[in-house]
Amino acid sequence: MISFIIALAVLIVGYFIYGTYISKVFGVDSKRVTPVHTMADGVDFVVLPTWKIFLIQFLNIAGLGPIFGAIMGVMFGPAAFIWIVFGTIFAGAVHDFLSGMMSLRSNGASLPEIVGNQLGNRTKTALRYIALLLMILVGAVFVYNPADLLAMLTPESLDRTFWIVVIFGYYMAATLLPIDKLIGKLYPIFGFALLFMAVGIMVVLFSNSSLMPEMWDDFYNHNTNPEANPIFPMMFVSIACGAISGFHATQSPMMARCLKNERYAKPVFYGAMVAEGIVALIWAAAAITFTGGYDGLHQYLGNSSPAVLVDDVSKSWLGAFGGILAILGVIAAPITSGDTALRSARLIASDFMGIPQKKISKRLLVSIPIFVLCFVIMLLPYDVVWRYFAWSNQVLSVFTLWAITIWLSDNKKNFYVTLLPAMFMTAVTSTYIMFAPEGFSLLTQSLFGFKIGYAFSVGFGIAMSVIFLTMFLYRAKNKKQL
Repeated sequence: MISFIIALAVLIVGYFIYGTYISKVFGVDSKRVTPVHTMADGVDFVVLPTWKIFLIQFLNIAGLGPIFGAIMGVMFGPAAFIWIVFGTIFAGAVHDFLSGMMSLRSNGASLPEIVGNQLGNRTKTALRYIALLLMILVGAVFVYNPADLLAMLTPESLDRTFWIVVIFGYYMAATLLPIDKLIGKLYPIFGFALLFMAVGIMVVLFSNSSLMPEMWDDFYNHNTNPEANPIFPMMFVSIACGAISGFHATQSPMMARCLKNERYAKPVFYGAMVAEGIVALIWAAAAITFTGGYDGLHQYLGNSSPAVLVDDVSKSWLGAFGGILAILGVIAAPITSGDTALRSARLIASDFMGIPQKKISKRLLVSIPIFVLCFVIMLLPYDVVWRYFAWSNQVLSVFTLWAITIWLSDNKKNFYVTLLPAMFMTAVTSTYIMFAPEGFSLLTQSLFGFKIGYAFSVGFGIAMSVIFLTMFLYRAKNKKQL
C-alpha cells in the first residue's frame, strides 16, 4: 500500500510541477484570443464551461482504456505501475497538452493538419487517411461490447443486432448535432460517474491495504508466457490510454474549439490525462488486490474477462450502487469513445476537404461515407479489428510527438520534453510491429514459415528510433543555417 500511495502522490505532484513547466515551455498566453471567439459556428466552435470541457475531454480519452488496459497491463507485473505513473507525467499528458495547444494556435485544426504542417505535405496526406481510418476503427470496435451487454440485460427480443442499430443511431446523432446539444449534456454526467466509481474503489483499497502487494515485491514479468509477451514492447502497447495514446491527440482539437481561454488548457488537457492515469493506477491495484495477487488475476481472467472483473469488483466493494456504476461505465464509456471518434473523423475529413460544417447538409455530405465505412468494418471479426487498432493507435502517438518536437525546436523552445518520449515510443511501436503476432511476424510465418525473433525486433526498434533522431537533427541543423 505504501508504494501505491507514493505512486498516487507522484501523479498529483507531477501535474502541478511538470504540468506547470510544460505550460511555460509552450508559452501559454491568457490574453490570446482562442478560436471559439473568432470562428464560432454554433456546431463545433461553441463556448463551454471549463468544468464541462474537462469532463468531456476526460471521457473522450478514457472510455474503458484506463480500466481494461490497466487490468490487462498489470498482468506484466509491477512494471505496469511505473509505466502508468511516469508514462502519464512525462509522455501522455505532455502529448495531450501540446497537441491541444497546437490546435488552439491553429484555429482548432485537427491532428493531421497540425502534424502535417511540421512533417511535410506527404506526411500530412498519409496521416489524414491514417487518422481517419483509426477514428472509424474506434467507432466500429466500441459497438460490440456495449451491444452484447445490453442484449444480456434486456428481453430476448432486444438482441445484439437491435442494440447495434440503436448505438449506431446514437453515433450518428452525436456526430452531426452541435457539440453542446448531446455531448455537452451527457458527457459530464458519465465522466463524473467514471471518476466517482474510481474514487469509491480507491477508498475500499485503503481498507484492504494489507492485501495489496508492494510494487517492489516480485519485480518481474508475471505474464504466463513472458517469452511471447515481453514487457518491452507488449506492456507499453497494452497500457495505452492509461499512459500515452495517439487517439487522445485526435480528441484534444475537439475541445480546443470550445476553450474560452488558454489558461484553462493545463487543467483540461494535461489534467484530464493525469486523471486518467490515476484511474488506471486504481484499477490496476484493485485487480491485484481483489483477485489475491498476480497469479490469482491470471487465473481469474483465464476463466472470464476484464468486463466481468470490473462488474465483480464494483458489486463486491461498492454494493448495488457500485453495480449500477459498473454497468454504466462498461456500457457508456466505450459508446462515448466511439461517438466522439466518428465526430473527430468528420472534423478531420472536413478540414482537409475544406468543407464548412455549419449547415447540416454539409455535415451529412462528409459524414455519410464515414458511417458507411464504419458499418462495413463492423462486419469484420472483433479481435482482428481490435488488434490492429491497438498498435496503429500508438503509431499515431509517434507521429504526434515528432511533430511537436519539430515545432518546439523551430520556435526555440525546450524540445527535449517531447524528443525523449518520441524516441522511446518509436522504439516501442517499431519493435511491436516486428514482434507481435499481428505484425510482420504474421507475414513471415505465413509466407516463409518463421517468426521474427525478439532480439532482431528490439534491434529494429532501436534502429528506427536512431534513424528518426538523425533525421530530426539533420533538419534542425539545416534550419539553423538558414
